[in-house]
Amino acid sequence: MSDLLTPRNGPNPTVAPAPGPFGLENTAAYAEWRARKLAESPRTPAEITVALDDLARPGENKRDAITANCRAANMSIYASQPENRSASAIRRDLAAFASAFGLGPLEAHRSADEDGFVALEVAEGGTKGGYIPYTNRPLSWHTDGYYNKASESVRAMILHCVRDAAEGGENALLDPEIAYIRLRDENPEFVAALMHPEAMTIPANTEPDGTVRPASVGPVFSVEQAGGTLRMRYTARKRNIAWRDDPTTAAAVGFLERLLTGGDEPLVVNLRLAPGQGLICNNVLHNRTGFRQRGDDGRGRLYYRGRYLNRIKGT
Repeated sequence: MSDLLTPRNGPNPTVAPAPGPFGLENTAAYAEWRARKLAESPRTPAEITVALDDLARPGENKRDAITANCRAANMSIYASQPENRSASAIRRDLAAFASAFGLGPLEAHRSADEDGFVALEVAEGGTKGGYIPYTNRPLSWHTDGYYNKASESVRAMILHCVRDAAEGGENALLDPEIAYIRLRDENPEFVAALMHPEAMTIPANTEPDGTVRPASVGPVFSVEQAGGTLRMRYTARKRNIAWRDDPTTAAAVGFLERLLTGGDEPLVVNLRLAPGQGLICNNVLHNRTGFRQRGDDGRGRLYYRGRYLNRIKGT
């Protein structure tokens, strides 16, 4: 990989304009934003971890610290005390925590409980059976809800660890804005290709209850009209996906895959959440290693996940 902090190519003036630094013709705005972004981006989980005395009531100072992390890196780790409380009590605290950051509404997910949260744990059947997030197998790089239609785009997410695994279950995280910088620095045409409205297609899928989820067609990168923020929709999956059939898109996808899996990206944050810890983010790129359960006592690895249609307030 080329020098990760030095652009290699100039912009392509034929690319359609986009707002702010994400417009390929806006070289000055991009250069200023890029320098600030790289300077502020964390390299370790400790840099973006905030300790909480009370998950449900983070308090103004802790809330401001988490918001500042998310403004700089689109993500923050929080560390609350693990509690021997009921599932319903923990989920009520999580809902209050999300509300403190202006998050809502929750995505209407097929596996969500009445409060909108999904329990991520090994499951054999039901609406979760057969889907990799509910196994102990590795999850490849993705943003959440990449198969959703545009009106149901996931813009923010909370992952809360209730019980960890005996071994494994680590996450790697990357701010989508860093992925954008690496692609644009390598070749601005890569960004243009991944902003095409038909860049990535997830084919239709028949759900376990017989309903059909329609095909999802859209860009990888898009810029929100409200606020001019960057949104990313991506999966590294190899099956049941169709990329736009042109050489530049293929080259861009290949570069992005190497970026995520090559081990050379210094701004990938690696962590293993402990009970009581969690991630709050504007739907950053992430993966998960495979894991080994602690036993067959019904108390295996358990995370609660909330996925939201709006971004974290103040970011």
